[in-house]
Amino acid sequence: MMTQLNTQAHQLRFASLFDPGRGITIPCDASGEVQMDDLSDRMRNAYLGARALVGREYAYPVVETLH
Repeated sequence: MMTQLNTQAHQLRFASLFDPGRGITIPCDASGEVQMDDLSDRMRNAYLGARALVGREYAYPVVETLH
């Protein structure tokens, strides 16, 4: 199956609440939807972990456009 992971023009960014400039970015579409089946195990675990820690370790995610 061909994935659009390599051609994504957007990313979902979870910024760290405690370490400015750090965070987790995950490929997504323009509306912020992540195709979890297309993620590696490591990236999927990071994404799920960041989602679980929103408000405690990470800010609410924002969709960023890649240039």
